[in-house]
Amino acid sequence: MDSQDDDGVTAFVRASYGRLLREAFLLCGDAGRAEDLVQTTLAKTVVVWSRLQRSEGIDNYVQRTLINTYLSARRRRAWWEQPFNRLVERQARDEYVGVEQRDWLRRALDALPARQRAAVVLRFYADLSEQDAALALGCSVGTVKSLSSRGLRALRQRWVEVDATAEHGVRYA
Repeated sequence: MDSQDDDGVTAFVRASYGRLLREAFLLCGDAGRAEDLVQTTLAKTVVVWSRLQRSEGIDNYVQRTLINTYLSARRRRAWWEQPFNRLVERQARDEYVGVEQRDWLRRALDALPARQRAAVVLRFYADLSEQDAALALGCSVGTVKSLSSRGLRALRQRWVEVDATAEHGVRYA
């Protein structure tokens, strides 16, 4: 890579790192894994940087690479990386409802299957069109619609369950 490529990569990383990190966090639900996911994605991007500049498909490539890296990591989780059941955490009282709602949404997203979660994040957080989400996921528009629909249905069902338990004074975990 020449110095012009270095400057282009640096500018791209500075401009997109925050957005990629937020999307990665919503995909994997863990700040450390999100950072690893973004770093892996950007490392893969640097390898093909000059080719991407000629095709002007940098953003699409990075979006697709982020999703594929996330999905691949979920598929090949090694036997020693099996998660334990989550411990029940006691949440401190918070005056701001938005904090609890964001936490609830993160946990609810974490419960979705990987592709449904990816479709919901791409469509409703990254605000991609169905066509762009299909391109990023490497599937048809109909599959994106189906994955998004099932993901939203699961989130709504979980919300109904949380709402019902809240009426009885039980907090969600």
